[in-house]
Amino acid sequence: MAPGFGWKARIGQLYPSAGLCDHEPQAMAPEGVQFLTTRLRFRRARLEDDASLVNDIEVHARLVADARVSLIALNCTAASMVAGAESINRRIESATGIRSTTTIEAVMAALSAARMRRFALMTPYVSEVVAAEIEFFKNYQLNVASHAGIPCEDPVAQGGIAPQRWVELARTLRDSDCDGLLISCAGIRIASVLETIEQEFGRPVIASNQALVWHCLRLLGLPERASGFGALLAGDFDG
Repeated sequence: MAPGFGWKARIGQLYPSAGLCDHEPQAMAPEGVQFLTTRLRFRRARLEDDASLVNDIEVHARLVADARVSLIALNCTAASMVAGAESINRRIESATGIRSTTTIEAVMAALSAARMRRFALMTPYVSEVVAAEIEFFKNYQLNVASHAGIPCEDPVAQGGIAPQRWVELARTLRDSDCDGLLISCAGIRIASVLETIEQEFGRPVIASNQALVWHCLRLLGLPERASGFGALLAGDFDG
């Protein structure tokens, strides 16, 4: 069977319509786990757009549910933070009868597993989204030690950033007094350079799509992990 064919599990991915990186979870998924995408209207990347992403989420969730998926994931870090994971999951599960999760939950679970309570943050977000995310983490007693970013007004611009630019930006944060690095956003190309960033950074690195894959595997009770995408997906923090 083809590596992406879902003979172990099919996961429905609800993803921003203008996003370019819905392929990233599949690239990091182990053999037999398939991500199937349905898109939600999202053409800009400000807080008001994050909030409106879920306006008609039930319609989109029912569409991806037609593929007989075992789990549905809203894959947008900022939107799931702004709209609230509990509300999103309740609406999706009510509409489909299928278990649901979100990127922000995956990120929080990954930070906990890696014991990262004080971390450097790297994003493609505009300033208002960065500020909201830092405040969100603070409410959970998680501290952002430093931040670097490439602010983008829309998802197409986010996806257009070359992976090597993230490697270079991460180098500017290496001297931070922190437990690790969080790369926040499901709309950037990061999978191919995660291992390099983590090796250079010398501490754990968590990225949104990486965390989502890891979290979905755990929710589905799948022990498989993937190499080449950092310590999280390699299973180093599963014990």
